[in-house]
Parts: sequence; C-alpha cells; structure tokens
Amino acid sequence: MTSPQLEWTLQTLLEQLNEDELKSFKSLLRALPLEDVLQKTPWSEVEEADGKKLAEILINTSSENWIRNATVTVLEEMNLTELCKVAKSEMLEAGQVQEIDSPQLGDAEDDSELAKPGEKEGRRNSVEKQSLVWKNTFWQGDTDSFHDDVIRRNQRFIPFLNPRTPRKLTPYTVVLHGPAGVGKTTLAKKCMLDWTDCNLSPTARYAFYLSCKELSHMGPCSFAELISKDWPEWQDDIPHILAQAQRILFVVDGLDELKVPPGALIQDLCGDWEQQKPVPVLLGSLLKRKMLPKAALLVTTRPRALRDLQLLVQQPIYIRVEGFLEEDRRAYFLRHFGDEDQAMRAFELMRSNAALFQLGSAPAVCWIVCTTLKLQMEKGEDPAPTCLTSTGLFLRFLCSQFPQGAQLRGALRALSLLAAQSLWAQMSVLHGEDLERVGVQESDLRPFLDRDILRQDRVSKGCYSFIHLSFQQFLTALFYVLEEEEEEEDRDGHAWDIGDVQKLLSEEERLKNPDLIQVGHFLFGLANEKRAKELEATFGCQMSPEIKQGLLRCKANLHANKPLSMTELKEVLCCLYESQEEELAKVVVAPFKEISINLTNTSEMMHCSFSLKHCRDLEKVSLQVAKGVFLENYVDFEPDIEFESSKSNLKFLEVKQSFLSDSSVRILCDHITRSTCHLQKVEIKNVTPDTAYRDFCLAFIGKKTLTHLTLEGHVEWERTMLLLLCDLLRNHKCNLQYLRLGGHCATSEQWADFSYVLKANQSLNHLHLSASVLLDEGAKLLYKTMTHPNHFLQMLSLENCRLTEASCKDLAAVLVVSQQLTHLCLAKNPIGDTGVKFLCEGLSYPECKLQALVLQQCSITKRGCRYLSEALQEACSLTNLDLSLNQIARGMWILCQALENPNCNLKHLRLWSCSLMPFYCQHLGSALISNQKLETLDLGQNHLWKSGIIKLFRVLRQRTGSLKTLRLKTYETNSEIKKLLEEVKEKNPKLTIDCNASGATAPACCDFFC
Repeated sequence: MTSPQLEWTLQTLLEQLNEDELKSFKSLLRALPLEDVLQKTPWSEVEEADGKKLAEILINTSSENWIRNATVTVLEEMNLTELCKVAKSEMLEAGQVQEIDSPQLGDAEDDSELAKPGEKEGRRNSVEKQSLVWKNTFWQGDTDSFHDDVIRRNQRFIPFLNPRTPRKLTPYTVVLHGPAGVGKTTLAKKCMLDWTDCNLSPTARYAFYLSCKELSHMGPCSFAELISKDWPEWQDDIPHILAQAQRILFVVDGLDELKVPPGALIQDLCGDWEQQKPVPVLLGSLLKRKMLPKAALLVTTRPRALRDLQLLVQQPIYIRVEGFLEEDRRAYFLRHFGDEDQAMRAFELMRSNAALFQLGSAPAVCWIVCTTLKLQMEKGEDPAPTCLTSTGLFLRFLCSQFPQGAQLRGALRALSLLAAQSLWAQMSVLHGEDLERVGVQESDLRPFLDRDILRQDRVSKGCYSFIHLSFQQFLTALFYVLEEEEEEEDRDGHAWDIGDVQKLLSEEERLKNPDLIQVGHFLFGLANEKRAKELEATFGCQMSPEIKQGLLRCKANLHANKPLSMTELKEVLCCLYESQEEELAKVVVAPFKEISINLTNTSEMMHCSFSLKHCRDLEKVSLQVAKGVFLENYVDFEPDIEFESSKSNLKFLEVKQSFLSDSSVRILCDHITRSTCHLQKVEIKNVTPDTAYRDFCLAFIGKKTLTHLTLEGHVEWERTMLLLLCDLLRNHKCNLQYLRLGGHCATSEQWADFSYVLKANQSLNHLHLSASVLLDEGAKLLYKTMTHPNHFLQMLSLENCRLTEASCKDLAAVLVVSQQLTHLCLAKNPIGDTGVKFLCEGLSYPECKLQALVLQQCSITKRGCRYLSEALQEACSLTNLDLSLNQIARGMWILCQALENPNCNLKHLRLWSCSLMPFYCQHLGSALISNQKLETLDLGQNHLWKSGIIKLFRVLRQRTGSLKTLRLKTYETNSEIKKLLEEVKEKNPKLTIDCNASGATAPACCDFFC
C-alpha cells in the first residue's frame, strides 16, 4: 500500500505537467518494465488520463518503490530539472534513484581479474557461512520458499545486484528502511549471499556483516579486528582482501540500535583500518567513506534513524522495505490454514482491526494471528472477539501456548522484566550480561524459548531476541500490571532502568523512545478484568490492583490544563477502546466538553463510538470522515455512532469534508430529531452523498433550539431540497438567526421561492450565500424582499455569486430603504468601478444604515476610489471598509483625502495586497496625522519596502493617535527600522503592530465582515 504522502506528492508533480509534457511522460513510462497489475491495465485509460487520474492509476496498480524510482527516472529523461529536484527531495528523501531497465552492464569498477588459486576454496567456505547466516534469518512458520517473492520484490531495486544497472564511478550506498520485523535483515543477508555467489561473478567478492546490536557491546579495536572477529579463518588474508575494496560489500545492520551519543559517528574519523578506535568511530568512518571508500555499503535501519543517517552517507539510494503487502498476507493465511473459508474469515477479522492489520506487514505477526485464530477455530470458539484489540489477540496467543494452571508466574515475571528493561534501553537483542544485570537466568526463559516467543540466535548462542517488537511491547506492559513478588522488593542488588507508569505515558519519554507509545495501549488493554482472570488462570499471576487508578491519574492530567489536540484525543480513545472497559471510559471522558476528530479508518470509528457515547457534558463536536470509513455493506458498528450528551448538552455539531453512508446520515438525523437534542449550531460542509443535505434539512424542520445553520458544498439543488429549506424557514418553530448556503446552484424560479419565504421569516438576521450561482436575476429577487418593511436581515454576504455592476443599481435602492441592513459583503464579484458608483449613491443618503462593506477582489481601480472617497467625506454611516485585492494604488491619495476629512467615520480599513508602493506612504502618513477615528489599518502583502516603512513609522512616533492595530510587512533586521519601531511602541503603548502580515492568501472576508 502506498502512503498518503506519496499519493499527494505524485499527484502534485503530474498536475504541473502541460499537455505535451504529460504525453511524453506516459510514453517514457510505457518504455519501462511495468509491474504486473499496471501491465494488465488497458493503456487507453493511461492515455486518456489527466495528471490527477494518472497518479490514481499508478497508486492503485504499482508498488511504492516502483512509483518512486519510475517517476524520477522519467522526469530526468525529460530534462525537467526543477520537477526532478522536487521529486527526489519529496519521494526519495534526499536519496539517489537507480535507473530502471537500462541496457548497460557493469560493476562499480572494471574488475576483470579472475579468482586467484586458493581463493575458490575460501569463497566456498564464505558462501557456506553466509548460508548459515541466511538460514538463521527466517521467520516463524516459514517451511518453504514463500518468502522468495517478497525478497525479490525489493531486491530488484538494489543496483549492485541488478545486471541492468549502469556503470557508476562512485560505489553505491543503499539504505533499507522500514518498521520492525518486515524483513530488512533478511533482505540484507540475502544480498550478501548473492554478492558472494561464485556463479554470479567470476571474481572473488567478499561480504561482511556488521550487526549494530552486537557492536554496541564491543570496546575499542581496529577495523581489521572488527571484521575478522566472525571470520578467524581469514585472519591472514584480511590485508589482501581490504586492498581490493571494490570487491567488498559491508552490511551495517540495525543502525538505529547503535547506542552512541549524538554526533559520535562523525567525530574523529579514521581512514587507517589498522588503527585502534572506538567502534562508533570505525562505523562512522566507513559510512562517511573515510575508511575503504571504494566498498559497497548496505545499511538497514528503522525510520527513526534516517535523519541522523543523512549526515553520514553520501548519495544514498533509499529503499523502503514494506514486508508483507495485503496480497502477501492473504496468501500467507491461505497457506497456513489450508481451508480457504477459515483463512478468509481470519484474514477479514485481522483486516477489520487497522492497527493489527498494519502490524501484519511483519511476517512474525501474521504467524501469531494465524496460530491463535486457527487454534480457536479448531476448538469451535468464535475468533471475532479476539481480534477486536491487539491486546486481546496477543494475550490469547500467549495463554494458548501453555496449559491452564501452568504455574509459570516467576518465568513470566522474568520475561516481562527482560522485555521492559530492553525496551527502555531501546534494545531488541539481549546478551548474557543483560540477563545477569537484571537477575534473570536462562532457565527462567526456557518455556518461552521452546515456543519461539523468545528466540536464541543459532550462531551466537548468548544472544536473545523477542519474536517481534510488538510482542516485546506487550510483555513490557505486562511487567507493569503484574503484582510484584515479595522477594523483588530489594531486587537483590540488580539494577533496573525502567520508568514508572507516569513516565511511560509522558510526552517527553515518548518523543525520546517512540516504542513506548504502543506499550501504553497494551497497558490499558491489560486493565481489563476478564483478561486479568485469563492470565491468572493460565500462569497463576495476580494483577496489580493499583494499575487502573494509576492509568486514570495519568490520563486525567492530559486534559487538566488545556483541551486535547486531535492527536492526543485519538490516543486517548485508542487506549480506552483497547481496554474494552466501559466504566474506565466513562471516568476518562467525563470532563470532555469539546472534541474535534478526523476519522481515517474503521478502527478509529470504533474507538470513537466506544467512548464518546459516555461524554455526557459534551457541548461541541467537529467531525471529519475519510472515504471508506462508512461502508453500506459494513454497518456492524454504525448504530453505535451516538453521543449521550445529545440528551442535554450538545450545542454545536460540525461535519466537514466527510464521506458518509446513507445509514450513518440516518443515524445522525435520528439523534437530531429527538426532543432531548438541543443543538443550537450546525455546520455541514462538503459532505457526500449529496442527498445528505436533503436529509439534514428534513431533520432540522421544527427544531426550535437551532439558531445557526451552515450548508456548504457544490450541490445541485433539486426542488425537494429547496422545498425542505423553505419549510424550515416557514415553520412556526423556526428560530434560525444565521443561515449560510455555499456552493449551491438554483434556477431563478427557485430563488424566487426562497426570497418569498424570507418575507415570512421573522428570526433570520444573517444570510450568507457565498459561492452560489445567484447571478443578477436571483439577486434582484432577493433585493425586492429586502425592501419589504418587515424584513429583518442585518448582515448579507453574496461573496462570489457572479454578480455584475447591474446588480449594484438595485442594491443601492435597498441601502436607502432598509433600516436593518448594517453589513454587506460583495467580495469576488466583478462589479468594477461602475458598481461602486451605484453603491456610493445609496451610501450618500442619510437614511442608509450600512456600517461594514466588503469589496474584496471586485476589480476596483482609481475611479472607484474617487466614488468611495466622496461618500466617506459626506459623513456616511460606513465604519468598516475592505478593499483588499484591488489594484487601487493610484487611487490611494484619493482615499487619504477622505481619511483626513473629519466627517469620515471609518474605524477599520483593510488594504491587503492592493499594489501599494513606498511613494503612497507619504499620503498615508499625512492622513494618519489628521485622522482621529481609524483604529485598524491592514497593509499586509504590499511592497512598501524600507523607505515606505520608515515614512510610516516616523509619522507614528510623532503623536498618539486613535490607531490600535497596524498590519504590514517590516524589515526588522534593518537597524533604523528596528529603532523606529521601538520609538513608535514607546509613544503609542496601546498600538499593536503585526510585522509579519504577508501571508500568501487573503484574510477571510468573514473575519472582517462579522
């Protein structure tokens, strides 16, 4: 599966290609070796696709690695330098791309010399030893060549093993990165085996495996000693081998596990392989190519070490190892179960848990899931509850490996202690001295070694590792919940470096060690009483009675002083769902009054529905639902979408950018219509299906508590929808005060019906019709309603409604007659100077009550400024004026005349991005000296330069005026401006100067309008 970041980057790149470039891109793309699914896709679909559609086709048919490499290769071939730079930066994480399907052959260096006499025997011994290393890498349950396809999928991108890779003057550095357990080490060791394969190369080639997990325990040595420790038979040949560096492959495995201080790898670099140095210095020298610069390098790491690695390696090729893809997991289940029905039921159960399914990219986790569910099915048990949470599944797996009453309490305690100690130390491999340090004997671990829960290295017998990182995290959580044995209180002098529960759940520790996050989830999962009984029945262990209270205290501290962020909220809900304890959820979410959440998968939906129904004091909910979360054919959990707080306290509901199902809409509408629901404000923005708007309107009819309603989205207004909206406004229980309709299309007849209903409504005073196809005809009908003496509209926004200057003539009459209208927004309508002239005619009448006028992006020029200036000088009622995004620079001096006139009542003036230049600051400064009413002046996104800023500040430092807020872009690095700014603040302590008002997007009209 491809990441959302890759999908967004690819779409952005392809949308920047013009028609001819896109055609060339497709042509060059077709010349590459396409992956199977893409090969089977009709090429006519590709030919007809635009940039966005092409990105969608590639995402759905090709692997992430292929997309990354193919995109950069084609852009390079097209000589699109800038786009290629962006692609490399965003898609390859500053790495280097290999050329796909190049016909050129060759090694990093021309190496035609055949193996010398005596080398063949050494190479045969080397291959045999590499084979042992390779065999020691297989995951549990692997009895045949099932892994081969997974390995080959990634191996073909490694250039020095690909015969099609072109010659390269500098040796390759390849970085394999990915989460724990997905096969990075397996792939690296297979590469070693292929590198030294006698049948693939006529010359002697050598591969050395450097495990950072083991090297962390070594003291100072020479590089020659470092690589010969596992190859004593090569002791005498090391100088000869190192002299042929171009024939050597070094595998640096698990760089993220090398425990060194920051910067240790780039200090004291050494190029002498006989000189004694600390191991980190030797590794850093190798990676920086100070040591043996001609050797090929293959590095494996988890993502957390990638940033540090970028400081070390030169021109790396980054390859993300994804482990089992979805089709691999499905095939693995079919092979493990044998029975297709059972396999598919188990597979779907794992897929229903997004967190567990993601862990399934690691083969070991697939083995755990298959082993556990197959055993349950054989016993006739229902496996569905087991897959609800990762905790439930891992606990069932652990208990299923032992008979009930096994009385392994001490052994389990020892195992969990070892897991916790190593996880806090960020170690995945344990040595004999690590066991001694915490007081654990190998005999304590034998029951778990026999069942592959803990694994002993077949070559280095003193090394141990857990079946997978996730199970190590589960056992670490188990350490916290198991009641301590009496003899453990003094620890017999053994040192434990394990934080308490509060430290475990703290943000600070999680940033330093992200592996602790999942431990927190498991900890909540083990707080479940049924699971405690299951553990006690199998191992005779008692759960600590204080653990649940400790969890409550820690989570309570999260929202004690500030609202939860969306990430924090998801974390809390995930932990509570993992616990499956309703009472625990009630206590934790009780203080919640406001939540905002973006649901991206079904698991998050289930987390949400499990806990939020207990938020009895919840007042505000903001909800965003991604595509695929609600599916019509998967409604098991949809009935649980409810908020008990809707019985009394929920006041504000927002649903935006959401893909809803018909059933989920019905559920929401059912709650809205209940008499116990007292919603006051509802915002529905850009939701699908379109029929949802109609259903929501029907639910709102007769809802007397509802005062604010927003319906936005590009919706074709069918007559039923319009009738329902009219019924809503006409209903005698309607108390709607604020109505915002955005992105709607309607006919003139429909706007006539809508305008007629407005006459009868006596509650509505705010109406926003932004981005709607109103046109002059529809506006005229609306204006006619507003001339009625009983209309109540105070604020009217017709932003981007395709109005022209003709509409303003009718609107001028409304300004004269209406005694209610105080705020008017015509932003993004091309009314021009003539439209402004008509409006000013209405403004000039004493009867006009208009206070705020927004004319943002209305094609106004100098002539329009003259009309506005004349109206302002005639003591009109206008106090707020927004002229942003109009080219009015040449009319600035005319507006300044109005500001200097004592009859001008303006308090707030916004001139954002109006092409003002330094010259006009002289006029503006003079106006500010005279004006005694202006409180806010926005000059953001205008190039006033240093000279203009200096002119303004010199004026402002002379006197204390009415101005309270000034927004503009300053040059604070200039010493004169910096000094003037301090003087202005000293003279005007009440004046706030926003020096960074230069954003690329215009301020929202509503910020100024309301």
